[in-house]
Amino acid sequence: MNTFDPTAQGVPADAMRRLAELQPGKPGSIFTSDLSVNEFLLVREAGFRPIGLVLGSSIYHVGIQLGRWGKNQELETLSQAMYHARELAMTRMEAEAATLGADGIVGVRLSVEARDFGADIAEFIAIGTAVKADHPAPGGTDWRNNKGQPFTSDLSGQDFWTLIRAGYAPLGMTMGTCVYHIAHQKMSSVFSNLGKNVEIEPFTQALYDARELAMARMQAEAEALGAEGIVGVQLNAHNHRWGGHTTEFFAIGTAVRPLREDHEIERPTMVLSLDG
Repeated sequence: MNTFDPTAQGVPADAMRRLAELQPGKPGSIFTSDLSVNEFLLVREAGFRPIGLVLGSSIYHVGIQLGRWGKNQELETLSQAMYHARELAMTRMEAEAATLGADGIVGVRLSVEARDFGADIAEFIAIGTAVKADHPAPGGTDWRNNKGQPFTSDLSGQDFWTLIRAGYAPLGMTMGTCVYHIAHQKMSSVFSNLGKNVEIEPFTQALYDARELAMARMQAEAEALGAEGIVGVQLNAHNHRWGGHTTEFFAIGTAVRPLREDHEIERPTMVLSLDG
């Protein structure tokens, strides 16, 4: 499947017509963006021009998971479903950006919303502002990542400006997910712990293991992009509709690469107002 073919990726015809009307770079054309005024001005100051609001969506049915509910374990079917649905939304958003000829997407928001179509159905939405650089990256290199895709970043406009001015560039948002079942305590353990200060080690190990799996998967994506590191990492837990003993841990951040060897930015200067 062609990564940049919006139709093959499932982008609807109405979206294609909307993108065609934007015509970035042509006299009289407009752009759309969900950046705040400050973010917009800082992204322009960093040398990037917003060219259009892009989005991707996937309404996903999560399958049935079989397992031994008396033990701690990853629910791999659910992990794969939660990752695949987000990946579909992100890929469609990237396909819209590629249609506009964008170098990247900034201010990306990736969310999950429950829908009333069924208990196991949710919508995954990715939305951000496609941008085009005024100039090539230092050394005449491309701003796109090593897969030829527009870079993605969930950094704010202010953080994006700081990153570029400090000599770094985003490569892409990397993510890892793990849905984990935490086994119920045995009745003997419940009674033996009554009235005591005591660590519940099976619970600790389950949550610890799940977070580590999510983080390791996010790091593996960054390594595949040839990143130097990941900034702005968020590690969140979601129960969705699975009850108290099943939790999703989701790690996400922006993989970055250096643009130059020194990473110094101008020191802030004090401004003394003479008004009043």
